[in-house]
Amino acid sequence: MKTEHRRLGLLGLILSAALALGACASLSAPTLSGDAAKLQPLAELDGQAPTRRTLEIQTWTTPQGAKVLFAPARELPMFDLRLTFAAGSSQDNGVPGLATLTNAMLNEGVPGKDVGAIAAGFEGLGAEFGNGAYRDMAVASLRSLSAKEQRDPALALFAEVLGKPTFPEDSLARIKNQLLAGFEFQKQNPGKLASLKLFERLYGQHPYAHPSDGTAQSIPAIGRQQLQAFHTRAYAAGNAVIALVGDLSRSEAEAIANQVSAALPQGPALPRIAQPQAPKPGASHIEFPSNQTHLLIAQLGIDRRDPDYAALYLGNQILGGSGFGTRLMTEVREKRGLTYGVYSGFSAMQARGPFMINLQTRADLSEGTLSLVKQLLADYLREGPTQQELDNAKRQLAGSFPLSTASNADIVGQLASMGFYDLPLSYLDDFMRDVQALSIEQVKTAMAKHLDPEALVVVTAGPTVAQKELPPPNEDPVEQPSTVPH
Repeated sequence: MKTEHRRLGLLGLILSAALALGACASLSAPTLSGDAAKLQPLAELDGQAPTRRTLEIQTWTTPQGAKVLFAPARELPMFDLRLTFAAGSSQDNGVPGLATLTNAMLNEGVPGKDVGAIAAGFEGLGAEFGNGAYRDMAVASLRSLSAKEQRDPALALFAEVLGKPTFPEDSLARIKNQLLAGFEFQKQNPGKLASLKLFERLYGQHPYAHPSDGTAQSIPAIGRQQLQAFHTRAYAAGNAVIALVGDLSRSEAEAIANQVSAALPQGPALPRIAQPQAPKPGASHIEFPSNQTHLLIAQLGIDRRDPDYAALYLGNQILGGSGFGTRLMTEVREKRGLTYGVYSGFSAMQARGPFMINLQTRADLSEGTLSLVKQLLADYLREGPTQQELDNAKRQLAGSFPLSTASNADIVGQLASMGFYDLPLSYLDDFMRDVQALSIEQVKTAMAKHLDPEALVVVTAGPTVAQKELPPPNEDPVEQPSTVPH
């Protein structure tokens, strides 16, 4: 039930969506004007990183208790608005799928308008509505022209959708059926089955353990009154972060934030969820008839405010977070041809999110591949990166980092995440400064502090077949296929 921007920011330390976080997790810094806001021809860059837009970020709190982050951007006659609530599946309180259903139903009906009228209302104004529910958070967003004749009616409709959803029974039945059909489809997806099992293993009784979309057992029993009660509690103004970017003055931004905040149920922020307990390490296998075996190798990582965030981000980029050229990709794919892709990443969330390595390989080579990956991780934690690896990763990040503010949609995602995770307004500048200052020893120490090769939780999904020995490594890279098979 996620209709927009499944990824909520650039540096989520490998995102939740890809790991079926259901999915959980951006950032900031200060005058959007002049040459810094213009696209630069490649010829002018001369090997240097493109210029990153600088942002004049302002923050305040509405009278109803919502935190606001605003960055003016006058280049285009439009604005982006995103509300982020601590209303993800970690707030389901024993009713898996409640947060997802509530969020999906927001734009299904308000007094006097059904889902069709709401959609037509936004479309007629040239506005876009988006929503999504994840493990930590739920979001609702609006993009509209900033001219008053379009802005005012778009905001009025948006405020109705967020503040007065009617949760009509016919829409509830339809969305439940869609979810139930999705659960049936998941049974044919070994990667999804493995991911569900992994979160169950990692988190046990913690609120992150259950699927964000609920289960075939929980969804049918959820009723309108439960949705209304969850909306009243979790979509309260005090539980909201309002991010605004676009062609607006400070006074216009304040008026928008106050209008939306006043339309929400009135109430406080919900308590932060507790940290999970460390899981018991070991392996689980899901028998599945296929040619490939899915391998998920994980342990608890960090929360979003951990002081080692920058060091772990950079360290993971070298291990397996940035595609070709990483330790894992070089050794597992390029030298041995065991997979089309192998990736690692931290999902830093409100509580400790997972660190995960994931790949697919031939079923008859799965045990050897698993042993190889575990050994590569242990070697990296023991040795740390080389100076060349560190320099390359810093250079790559410096080159890609301007994309974090390439569009207003990117920026509003950054602001929303900054506000939700209580990051400082200087976050973007702080992050780049911290990354570029890191030494080999600092990266090695951080990775070894947070990861333990003896504490891994492993889930595999595939057939039980006789195993073969791995091919020896080839120092000449294996030819890279042009496409990834389905």
